[in-house]
Amino acid sequence: MERLDKLLASQGMLSRREVKELITKGRVTIDGTVEKHPERKVTGEEQIVVAGELLRVQRTLTLHKPQGVVSAARDARDKTVLELVPPEYRRKELFPAGRLDKDTTGLMILTDDGALAHEILAPKKHVPKRYRVTIDIPMTEEMVRRFAEGIELKDGRCRPAELTIESEDTGVVTLREGRYHQIKRMFGCCGAVVTGLHRLSMGALRLDDALLPGECRPLSEEEISLLRQQHLPE
Repeated sequence: MERLDKLLASQGMLSRREVKELITKGRVTIDGTVEKHPERKVTGEEQIVVAGELLRVQRTLTLHKPQGVVSAARDARDKTVLELVPPEYRRKELFPAGRLDKDTTGLMILTDDGALAHEILAPKKHVPKRYRVTIDIPMTEEMVRRFAEGIELKDGRCRPAELTIESEDTGVVTLREGRYHQIKRMFGCCGAVVTGLHRLSMGALRLDDALLPGECRPLSEEEISLLRQQHLPE
């Protein structure tokens, strides 16, 4: 449940001020009844009409992806990320905005907003994605240098990436593109095998530390704005 004014503003059509003005003037109805209280709690499943237009509420969720599930809407063999969504958040139009490998964990976005998905996934947007990586050999400054220069893969040279060493075999990688198995292939070119991969952030949006693996929740209006920002979290 969330406030009516916050839900309407989160749809990106009107500012919070404009939403409150419409509500207090009686221009919003919920299930056929005029609603003049911006603080009214709603689920988003109600029939909401704003200034004569039926609102189709779009839903965007943040998910802490666990190992062993696939980033797909349907799969004949494996459990999918959409099967982790509790009934109150399910929409038949939901899809994963981007992919993580079956054995990769961390932040995923599920949405029914195609425009938002395009905005954060389009290659020309270069939205940064940050990962914690563990490999089977010690990380070296030579790897850091090669990542910064852009590693040559079979499908072309990667954009420069940032590798920060955290411990002997663990570091944080920041990418601004999303090729198939990119991090695993980049480390493979350095003679290493990735043994652990966990996405920490997309844009300025961090993985919610309160979410256990397999849990999800709706993103707020402010968090969706962070997701669109092309810089890393502080």
